[in-house]
Amino acid sequence: MQVNELYDMLKRTQEPKGYVFNEDKERVVDLLAALLTNKERYGYMCCPCRLASGNREQDKDIICPCAYREPDVKEYGSCYCNLYVTNAWNEGKLDTTVYIPERRPI
Repeated sequence: MQVNELYDMLKRTQEPKGYVFNEDKERVVDLLAALLTNKERYGYMCCPCRLASGNREQDKDIICPCAYREPDVKEYGSCYCNLYVTNAWNEGKLDTTVYIPERRPI
């Protein structure tokens, strides 16, 4: 799968759920490329912004879209890695400089 194919697939499946991509297309492309690298490396698309173990069961909470996306987007308007955001976040109606804390337990 290529980045543009992944982009189209995720856009088509996630937008109806209320999740849009960050308007910074370069960042989105970099993140999607990293997801594909992780799929090649581990066999699944784990979040490129977190350290994966390589064990699918241990990493199931960080397989994109991760288990933390919904609460992050709800509270901050963006997921941890800024791939998925709200329209308000993209429109500059939210403070995009706020650090989104890591929700994943250590």
